[in-house]
Amino acid sequence: MSLQRVVALPRQHSLRLPAILNPFVHQLKLTKAETVKCVLLGIILVPIRSVILLLVLMVLWPVAVMITFRQSLKGVVEPLTGWRRYILFTHMFFSQKLGQNKFKTPFLALGCWVTCKLRFLRQRVMTFLARIYFFGMGFRVIVKGRQASSAEAPILVVAPHSSFFDAIVSVEAGLPSTVSRSESLEAPIFGRFLSCVQPVLVSRKDPDSRKNTILEIDRRAKSGGHWQQVLLFPEGTCTNRSCLITFKQGAFVPGVPVQPVLIRYPNKLDTVTWTWQGPKVAKLLLLTLCQLYTTVEIEFLPPMIPNETEKKCPAKFAQSVRAVMAEVLGLSVTDHTYEDCRLMIAAGELTLPMEAGLVEFTKISRKLELKWDNVKKELESFANIACSCKGGRITIEEFASFLKLPISPALQELFSLFDRNGDGTIDFREYVIGVTILCRPVNNEGVIQTAFKLFDIDEDNCITQEEFSSLLRSALGVCDLDVHSLFTEIDVDGSGHITYDEFRSFALTHPEYAKLFTTYLDLQRYQALQGEEPEYNITSHGCSASHAVHSSQEDSASDKKDD
Repeated sequence: MSLQRVVALPRQHSLRLPAILNPFVHQLKLTKAETVKCVLLGIILVPIRSVILLLVLMVLWPVAVMITFRQSLKGVVEPLTGWRRYILFTHMFFSQKLGQNKFKTPFLALGCWVTCKLRFLRQRVMTFLARIYFFGMGFRVIVKGRQASSAEAPILVVAPHSSFFDAIVSVEAGLPSTVSRSESLEAPIFGRFLSCVQPVLVSRKDPDSRKNTILEIDRRAKSGGHWQQVLLFPEGTCTNRSCLITFKQGAFVPGVPVQPVLIRYPNKLDTVTWTWQGPKVAKLLLLTLCQLYTTVEIEFLPPMIPNETEKKCPAKFAQSVRAVMAEVLGLSVTDHTYEDCRLMIAAGELTLPMEAGLVEFTKISRKLELKWDNVKKELESFANIACSCKGGRITIEEFASFLKLPISPALQELFSLFDRNGDGTIDFREYVIGVTILCRPVNNEGVIQTAFKLFDIDEDNCITQEEFSSLLRSALGVCDLDVHSLFTEIDVDGSGHITYDEFRSFALTHPEYAKLFTTYLDLQRYQALQGEEPEYNITSHGCSASHAVHSSQEDSASDKKDD
C-alpha cells in the first residue's frame, strides 16, 4: 500500500467560516432618484416633524419629572409606589382583579377602581406621548401576536437589535424595565425619561457590575409580579439584521419563561440600521425624518418555558430561544458577539481593515479556551506580519519575510496548515486557530531542547552563527541563505552566540518556528517511510562537503543531525 502525506490537523467542521462573515457593516448608498426624493420630502417634513417632536418633549418632560420627583435616579432597588406607580402602570391590573373576584366589598372595589384609573392615566399618558413621538418621526407600527403578562413571561427578549430606533418596542410593550448603562441617566432629557422605567443599571467603573446586573434581573424576574416585565436585547450590540449573533445569558439565568419579540424594518430604503461600520446617528436620523413613513413590525411569539436542563444551563436556553427566533425570521445564526466589535476597533487602531478582527469570538474562545486579551495579543502579532498587506491577509511571501526565511517545502507545508480555506492567504481568524492549535501545543520544553541540541553541533551549550546557518541551509536546501538578521534577533545580548535561555525565550514568543521545526521532521519521516531520499534533508543538500561527511562512518555532526 502506498503511503500518502497526511495533514497534521483535520479541518474541523465546527471551526469553519460562518454563513455571514460580517454582521456589523451597513452600506447605505442612495441613488440619484432617492437623493432627490429625500431632499424634496425633507424640505417639507423635517421642519414639521421637528416641531411635533419638540412639543411632545415639552409635555413628556414635566410628566417624567413628576414621576421621578425626589427619587434617586441611580441605585433604585424597589419599584415605584403610591401615586408615582399610579401614573406609571397599566389599567390591566383592575380588569385582572375583577376577573379573579378578589374584591370582598364594594368599598374595596371602588378604591381599587380609583387606583386603577390613576394607573391607567400614567400608562396612557406616558405610552401615548411616546407613541406620538415616534409617530412624529414618521414610524408606522404594525404589531403581531399577543404580549404575555408579567406572570406568564417576566422577561421579554428582543432581536435582532439593529438600531437606536428599537426603543419603539419598549413603548409598544408598555414601558417595561430595561438594562442600561448608568451613564445614560446623566443625559439631560432622555436620562429623565429612562429613569421612569427604573432600568437595571450597568456600570463600567464597577468590577462587579456584570454579576450585580444578573442578580438584579434574577430578583425582578422572580418577584411574583411585584416588578414590571424586564425587556432585554440579548445580542448586546447592533447588527445589520442579516443573522442572529450570540445571545448573552443574562436574560436566561433566572430560568423563568421568556417571551421572544421579533422586530423588522421592511422598508425599501434602510435608514435605521446603525452598526459599527456604517452611517452615523445624525445621518440616519435625518434620512429617517425625510421619509414619507418608516414601517416597523413587532411580533410577539408565544412564551418559551425552559426545561430542567435549560434551567441549569442558561447557555442552552439562550440557544433554544435564538433558534426559534431565527427560524421565524428566516435567518442564520453565528457565534459573533460584542467582543468581535472590540477586536474590530483594535484592528482599525493597528491600521488593519476593521473586519479583519472578526473571529466569531464566542466559538473561538470556547473551543480554543482563549480570553479576549489573548486574542488581542494575537491580533497585534498578526498586524506585525500583515502591516504591509492592504487587505489584512497574509500571503506566503509575507509569511516567509516575517519568519526571515526563504520559501521552502517545510514553510509551504506550515502555511497550508494555517490556510484553512485554501485561498492562498491567511486571515486573522485562520492565524488565531493556527497559532493556538498548531504552534503552541508543540512549542514545549522538549521540542525547544531538541531543536537547541540540533543547532549546538559542538555541544558547548551555545550556538554560533555558523552552526545556526549551517543547519538552516541544510534543512531548507538553500546554499546562500542569509540568516544574520534572524540570528541577531535571537542573540539579545549581542555576544555573537545564542545561549539556551535566549533560544528558549525567543521560541516561546515565536511559536511559529516550533511548528516549522516539527513540520520539517514530519516531512522527513514521511519521505523516509516512502523509501525516498529526502529532497531537503539536512545531510543531502549539496551546498558543501556534507555528502562526504554523511558517508563517513565516524560520529560526526551530520550523524548527530540525522538523529
